[in-house]
Amino acid sequence: MQSKVKLAGHPAHPMLIVFPLGLLSTALVFDIIYLVTSVARWTEVAFYLVGAGLVGGAVAAAVGWTDWVAIPRGTRAKRVGLVHGVGNVIVLGLFLLSWLLRRPNPSETPTAAIAAGLVGIVLVTATAWLGGELVSHLGVGVDDGANLDAPNTLSDVPPAPRPRGPDRRKQPGR
Repeated sequence: MQSKVKLAGHPAHPMLIVFPLGLLSTALVFDIIYLVTSVARWTEVAFYLVGAGLVGGAVAAAVGWTDWVAIPRGTRAKRVGLVHGVGNVIVLGLFLLSWLLRRPNPSETPTAAIAAGLVGIVLVTATAWLGGELVSHLGVGVDDGANLDAPNTLSDVPPAPRPRGPDRRKQPGR
């Protein structure tokens, strides 16, 4: 099933998720450094990283929702996608809570804000696995003609359809 939102011929959602994942993960690392060193600058930077991660996460979620809506009803992919998406909304909610708790004074981050981020990172590890399941195992966001010798997505040459049935794992011409 091909992605509905593409950039330069590739699904946009996997490209967009790297930013919030990196920002939110780094915020947690900075919070841990703050807990070890008591240097407030680390948690101040974490406050801004969480804010930026929330914005990026909202954009990635909107694009992911667009792809999820296109998945046929009654399929395993639809169910896995629902758990993946709801889990990531919970992750964003946890980080929003973390950001709101920090907001009055980013230099003095409450332990509850750091705990919310830690729970969010643990949960996003599971939802990221589900995202991999959707793409790698269920073929969501994968072009119908994807194969080891498919032409460049920017070329005018469409890829040949993938074989179906018992020989579907064999590549054309092999």
